[in-house]
Amino acid sequence: MAGKRFLAAIGLALSLATAGPAAPRLPTDPASGPAFPNSPPNFVVLLADDLALMDLGIYGGEARTPNIDALARRGRMFTRYYTSPLCSPSRAMLLTGLDNHRTGVSTIPEVIPNEHIGKKGYSLRFEPGVTTIASRLRQRGYRTYMTGKWHLGHEEGDLPNSHGFDRSFVLDASGADNWEQKSYMPYYADAPWFEDGKPARLPKDFYSSRFLIDRMVDYLGEGDQQKPFLAYIGFQAIHIPVQAPPEFTRKYKDTYREGWAAMRKARWERAQANGLIPQGAPLADPPRGLRRWESLSREEQALFARNMAINAGMIEAMDHHIGRLVAHLKRAGQYDNTVFVFTSDNGPEPSNPLATSRTMQWWLDNNGYSVSADNWGGKGTYAFIGPEFANAAASPGAMFKFYSAEGGLHVPMIMAGPGIAPAAPSAAMTTVSDIAPTLLAMAGGAPDANAFDGRSLVPLLAGKADAVRTPETATGFEVSGNAALFKGSYKLVRNLKPYGDGIWRLYDIATDPGETRDLSKSDPAKFNEMMAEYRVYAKRNGVLEMPEGYDSTVQIGKNTVRKMAARYWYVLLGAGLVVIAMLYGAYRLLRRKGRARPA
Repeated sequence: MAGKRFLAAIGLALSLATAGPAAPRLPTDPASGPAFPNSPPNFVVLLADDLALMDLGIYGGEARTPNIDALARRGRMFTRYYTSPLCSPSRAMLLTGLDNHRTGVSTIPEVIPNEHIGKKGYSLRFEPGVTTIASRLRQRGYRTYMTGKWHLGHEEGDLPNSHGFDRSFVLDASGADNWEQKSYMPYYADAPWFEDGKPARLPKDFYSSRFLIDRMVDYLGEGDQQKPFLAYIGFQAIHIPVQAPPEFTRKYKDTYREGWAAMRKARWERAQANGLIPQGAPLADPPRGLRRWESLSREEQALFARNMAINAGMIEAMDHHIGRLVAHLKRAGQYDNTVFVFTSDNGPEPSNPLATSRTMQWWLDNNGYSVSADNWGGKGTYAFIGPEFANAAASPGAMFKFYSAEGGLHVPMIMAGPGIAPAAPSAAMTTVSDIAPTLLAMAGGAPDANAFDGRSLVPLLAGKADAVRTPETATGFEVSGNAALFKGSYKLVRNLKPYGDGIWRLYDIATDPGETRDLSKSDPAKFNEMMAEYRVYAKRNGVLEMPEGYDSTVQIGKNTVRKMAARYWYVLLGAGLVVIAMLYGAYRLLRRKGRARPA
């Protein structure tokens, strides 16, 4: 009942935020905020992977997330929080407070074109002079720990131990198996886990969400217990392969049997009922090329409904283990002085590995994976939700991960703890780059000029301001040619192939969050103004244009072939020698037959 009352408050918050022309109440000093009476707070940053805006229970999702919901009720949830559409850029922005191009991590290795490799901002690792929030907090006497997905480089000097973390157990890959130490795609030879900068092996009883919490609890027991700590946990949930203990997944076995269109409509309706979007806001049509649920066989429907059940179960499993961390902090007497941040790196994952090539099926078969509907998330399961269910999960937004549509950028964010006044959800424009300056401000630090692109949210969290950006503030995002610029209620956006067409469009997302009505022709003045603002953003941050015809799915195929060729050169060499030997043998045989033929 309390959850329903809280969700109902979203509508009131949004209506108040958009009811009139009054400008938002901004802080006079963005770094100012409440004083902490006892000591600087601890920080727990919880980063989910590929979580959609409405995936959490408190936002209206199907998965049960009581522990995350409790954090939201204790503090503040955000309904207009934006991140990058890809994981590594988002993680770089979260840790530094800078635009991804200023960190060196403009995109991810899997999709970078040859033309951009090695260019400034495109080294795909933190470049010299870039400082993480872990380094800044350690300078202020904090203990700093990390577990989970890193994906920011694994060469010497790239890993967390070189960027401010005292202890770390991390995965430097876009994803990996959740039950075993093995890769989930041919691009990677294995699952590259590291502890404190050195290659590490996983325990035999490994499950990702459980292990990451266990190892973090171990780290929190180390060092001077009088010092505050930063605990950063990058979950693998719910990145492909979607896997979770069956006790979590089976409870959702009937939840998605009506298919993705029904799910997308239901979330759109709940978004209206809960005040996430205005009543009557249009729902975008699915991107071109997506299948209709009715076109699938019964076996295919059962498979995809099961995959979504595992997806929900994986969310619940993550929430369960977050609850274990919260319980530990309460037992240790540290809960009341700990600030929690929960968010996602981008929107839902649309990949369907089986739709790409027959080679992938061969690779799965030879690496112990099964896509059958018999396994409900246990070891050996290879589940994925695909673009259709990803589009449904992104509701009421359009599209999904990789793209700068709302489905790729617009994700949940929750903050709770000391100095954060419990309040109705905030509709203030906030971004992933705001997290680092917010934590530093809460710790009592004052950044150097131009240290961050993001804004401290402390005045907003303390109830001293309604926003940290004015309607005239332009905020840009770009990854691999998919770009967006926000200004007030307007959004300029471009999405490339395969699901985009490279055309710039303009939307008023306050009334059209589904991005259904392009205003570029009806309001050319605003469109030109926004285009000029984007060009300023791109020049300031060193954004490179993509090669003509760039397609991220084609590029990842090319990069995977290149990686595998480099990895298995000796196999290719051997195969080449065998082919040459066979051709030479055939040639010799033909010559002998020619000599034996009578004149």
